[in-house]
Amino acid sequence: MLMVPYREQDHAKLVAVWERAVRATHTFLEEHHILFYKQMVSEALEQKQVEVWEVLDAEQEPMGFIGLDNSFIEMLFVDEHFQGQGVGKFLIFQTMKMKGTELRVDVNEQNEDAARFYAKMGFVQIGRSELDGSGNPFPLLHLEMKRTNA
Repeated sequence: MLMVPYREQDHAKLVAVWERAVRATHTFLEEHHILFYKQMVSEALEQKQVEVWEVLDAEQEPMGFIGLDNSFIEMLFVDEHFQGQGVGKFLIFQTMKMKGTELRVDVNEQNEDAARFYAKMGFVQIGRSELDGSGNPFPLLHLEMKRTNA
């Protein structure tokens, strides 16, 4: 696996990775929510609203990506075909090397697999919100990394 900065030529591929990942893991979302968030993610990537890093496979194709605002993980998505194969863990460890271990992330409470993943990676819950960042009724767990080694 190789992590590289966002490549504009991969924009559509990353949006497709996001959509496959969300459809596989965010079963609580209705179709109109997916379309709403898909547009938001597409714009965030295109307008470079966050620092994006891609994970590439041996053929230089994106398997997943992470979007950062300093040490806050705004988004981390792994293509459904690569979930459970260490891609997310790779993204977190590479991010720790770049940003240190004081990472934070919000995760949808209904996305239990993601909550378990972050707990395994050393994140602990420090808060909760009833609404997501767009004001929708999808509670967020606020997590912070509690480990000292990168």
